[in-house]
Amino acid sequence: MSKKIKPLGNRIVVKRQEAKTTKGGILLPETAQEKPRQGEVIAVGTGRVDDHGKNHPLDVKVGDDILFSSYSGTEYKLDDIDYLILSEEDVLAVLGG
Repeated sequence: MSKKIKPLGNRIVVKRQEAKTTKGGILLPETAQEKPRQGEVIAVGTGRVDDHGKNHPLDVKVGDDILFSSYSGTEYKLDDIDYLILSEEDVLAVLGG
């Protein structure tokens, strides 16, 4: 990234995984495709602050491959790359090890 995105609080920036063709080799038009719900964490915020002012760090870290809710987050385009900014609560799972 030539510019930096610094998420605030319990938010993370995710680079969505590229859409793939079907098993039969058919490439669906973008309007017919469901957007991938998997991606790589590019940046993380400082964490959630509770009612007592205590900071709770995030469970995800930069480089994690994650699975997230279908319609979560806000899309943002930077340097011709589509990113998604979402809350940690929208992360369903960390994939891999």
